[in-house]
Amino acid sequence: MVRTASTAASLLLLLGACAQEGDFGRPAPSAWNSLVATTGTVAARYRNAPASYFPFTDDERTLRDRSWRFLMPAAEREAFTDALANLTRTRVLPPNWRDDDVTTYHAALIAEPFRSPVSRYRRLSDDITVDARLIPLFVATAARVAEADSLRLRSLPFVKTLDDENIRQAAMRVAENRCLVAWVRLETGVRSERYRYALQHLLIEVPSTEAVSAERSLAALDGRRAMLDPLLPLEAEARCGLVEAPAPQAALPIVAKY
Repeated sequence: MVRTASTAASLLLLLGACAQEGDFGRPAPSAWNSLVATTGTVAARYRNAPASYFPFTDDERTLRDRSWRFLMPAAEREAFTDALANLTRTRVLPPNWRDDDVTTYHAALIAEPFRSPVSRYRRLSDDITVDARLIPLFVATAARVAEADSLRLRSLPFVKTLDDENIRQAAMRVAENRCLVAWVRLETGVRSERYRYALQHLLIEVPSTEAVSAERSLAALDGRRAMLDPLLPLEAEARCGLVEAPAPQAALPIVAKY
C-alpha cells in the first residue's frame, strides 16, 4: 500500500507541470486538473486533514477557483517547482512543506530576459495590482461560504435522519472551507513580503522613479489584505496546521477548533 502510494505520488510529480492555467491564474477546466483535485482530496483524508465527501456548492467551487492565484508562485519558475506548488494547492502534498523563501519572486523577476529595467518595475506593479483587485472578490465569496456553513451547522440538530458520518462530513466541510480561507490569508502575507523584497532590491540594483508606482501598488495590496482578517480568528492558520501552533493548541483536533 505504501509503495503504491509512493509510486502514484512520484507519477504526479512528474506530470504536475501539465496543469493548465485559465483566466486570472485560476485552474482551466481539464481532465488533468480534475484528476489532481480529486487525488488531493484523497491525500488530505489520508493525512487526517479536513476533507469532506460532500459535493461542492457553487460558492465553494468558486472559492477554490479564486484561491488558485494566491496559492501558486507569484512569478513563473521552473516547471518542477510550479508542479510542486500545484500539488500543494490541491493538497496532494501538505501545505506546511511549502517554500517561504522571501527572495524567490525577485530571483524569478530578474532571471527573465528584459531590455529595460523599467519593465521589471512594471511587471512587479502589475502582479501586485492583480492580487489587490482579486482580494475583494475572494473575500465576498468567502463570506457567502461562511454564511452557508453557519446555516449548515445550525440545521444539524433539526435533521433527525442524519447519522454520525453525515454529521462528521458536514463538520469536515466547514473546517475544510475555513482552512482554505486561512491558507489564502497566510499566503497573501507571504506574497506581500516577496513583492516588498523585490522592490527594495530593484531599487538598489536598477534605481528608477518607477519604484514610486510599485510602492503605491504594494500599499494598496496591504490595505486590501486587511479585508481577510475579519473572516477568521487570528489563530486560524495555526489551528489548521499551516504554521507552528503554540503548545496548548497543538493537540486540538481541527473540527473542534471553530
